Amino acid sequence: MERPLLVYTTFPDAASALNIGEALVRERLIACINVLPGMCSVYSWKGAVERGVEVAAILKSREGLADALSAALKARHPYDTPIILHLPVAGADADTAAWILAETGLEAPPHRPA
Repeated sequence: MERPLLVYTTFPDAASALNIGEALVRERLIACINVLPGMCSVYSWKGAVERGVEVAAILKSREGLADALSAALKARHPYDTPIILHLPVAGADADTAAWILAETGLEAPPHRPA
């Protein structure tokens, strides 16, 4: 079974994170995006130390989509150089893993009773 993958990135605001996240869900590159607003960042950029307010996002996908997901995220991202970190998942609840795999097109969706 293919393993789930978490991808960490940041956005300038919640609206762009949610819009891009929705597009990636519709394309079945991710099963879900968690958007965490209100993050304060201090970072080095082009030789200067900067401060800013950003939105953190965690995307739930699978290892086999890592390259396609990174390319799609970069193509839509408002930053010139977005942070995209692949966080391999060492373990996952079987039902959670099955849901991620199903929603990203690898396996049949789990049966959900009415």
